[in-house]
Amino acid sequence: MKKAAFLLLCLSMTFFAGCKTMGVVSEVGTTVGVASGTISESQAEAIKRSSAALAKSFEDITPEQEYYIGRSVGAVILSSYKVWNNEKATDYVNVLGQTLALYSRTPETYRGYAFLILDSDEINAFAAPSGFIFITRGMLRLCNNETELAAVLAHEIAHVSEKHGLKAIRRSRLTTALTTIAVEGAGAFAGGHLAELTEAFGGSVADITGTLMTNGYSRAFEREADAGAVAILRAAGYDPAGLPNMLSAMEIHLKPGAPDFANTHPAPRNRIAELRQMGVQARTIQAHHVRDARFKNALGSV
Repeated sequence: MKKAAFLLLCLSMTFFAGCKTMGVVSEVGTTVGVASGTISESQAEAIKRSSAALAKSFEDITPEQEYYIGRSVGAVILSSYKVWNNEKATDYVNVLGQTLALYSRTPETYRGYAFLILDSDEINAFAAPSGFIFITRGMLRLCNNETELAAVLAHEIAHVSEKHGLKAIRRSRLTTALTTIAVEGAGAFAGGHLAELTEAFGGSVADITGTLMTNGYSRAFEREADAGAVAILRAAGYDPAGLPNMLSAMEIHLKPGAPDFANTHPAPRNRIAELRQMGVQARTIQAHHVRDARFKNALGSV
């Protein structure tokens, strides 16, 4: 068995093993490898260190770590979008968002929630770990009133509360952990083998943001976020009908194949049907003079 092939076998074993057994699998595999002369002791140590890094990726992430992960994801998002420089609108969205967050399952995050408007005609919104929430001007234009805007923000807040972004990142971090294997083995393997391993297990932080911006959350996660949004809206005194109302508007305005909400979310009609099963249906939102006035005042120029 070639050394590179042996290493790939060890990695496969540790990848599919549970957290508690990773160390045992790695120990047994490397012991056999050294005894048979397939790998050297230094190569065995590289595998053990890398297996430890992989096991560590399953550990609970602290609020502080989640915050810095969220900041990193946010930075990547802002490398693709410009911020809308409108203080009045930004303050309004933040006050509304912060208020809704108080009624969520996670009313506080490390250093708090932060809401930002992206200067884009796309109809989209993103929720990064630790409460970094982004909404485009295109999405704001679809909102007819504060209740509908609250529905969009509540959905994104629910993603944060359910740690959907963090769960996606945990899966992606396995790629980063496997990349460590190639790095750790740099001093032990020949150039050809190292290049092969680097190519096979290469990964970067871009994989994390790709999950959020390109692939989107799973349908199960979106269903959880919709259910969470309904709970938040009801608790905060908003009509949950604002959510199916917004989805109905998206059904009309979203363009197939465009890099927007339709590309990263289940079809609006499916979500509307699931909301109906929750007892929430689209309907005309009752006028609320105070809310309507501040909505128009803050977002009239959107």
